[in-house]
Amino acid sequence: MRKQYLNPKQIFHSPFFTHTTTVSGPAKLVYVSGQVSYDRDGFVIGKDDIRAQTEQVFKCLTHNLKAAGATWSDVVKLNGYMVKMNTDALNQYREIRSRFLDPKRLPASTLVGVKRLVHEDLLLEVEVIAAVAAVAAVAEDAVARKPKKKKA
Repeated sequence: MRKQYLNPKQIFHSPFFTHTTTVSGPAKLVYVSGQVSYDRDGFVIGKDDIRAQTEQVFKCLTHNLKAAGATWSDVVKLNGYMVKMNTDALNQYREIRSRFLDPKRLPASTLVGVKRLVHEDLLLEVEVIAAVAAVAAVAEDAVARKPKKKKA
């Protein structure tokens, strides 16, 4: 599998995301649903605190990636939705997000300011798409398809 991170010279270059990412060759794609700042019991962590919510969202994303056999270096697309977006909230989000991403291989990204999320106390939701190299995908597929024993 080959990943490319493309920033055409004809358009604005951002230090926070890559304009286009491509994946070619055999790979397992991982789609992680939007994660919010819920604890294990479904209660909101960090009411009115974008920093606490961002920390929890990225922890949840990390758990989901790991469960699928992926890491942050496999993420090729990241979409975020933020309530009450402002410069301070954006800077806190970027600071925390930067701890998880390789600055030389940033995923294609979108962050949208929204009026509300599924729960009135949530400030952030983030979803990701990851591409895992075929070696890992093939090994996992082989385990899932164990040969059936022949009847005697």
